[in-house]
Amino acid sequence: MSNYYSNKNEKKSLKERFLLVIGVLFFLVYLILGLAVLFWDKFPLKMPQNYRIAFGLIIIIYAFLRFIRFFQKS
Repeated sequence: MSNYYSNKNEKKSLKERFLLVIGVLFFLVYLILGLAVLFWDKFPLKMPQNYRIAFGLIIIIYAFLRFIRFFQKS
């Protein structure tokens, strides 16, 4: 039991820290892209409004699924 806690508190390697930063960065990129599709009226993507809402929501859901899966794997 104490081995589990000591493994969680150990310092992460450079590779693990890099992958953490990249994972969080791409979560933010997908989240901002989804919000831009939803709320930016002059977004350079000619789609009907209901398709834009659906596309934006799909991107946001995908961002959260990546975020959850990334931290479950870590």
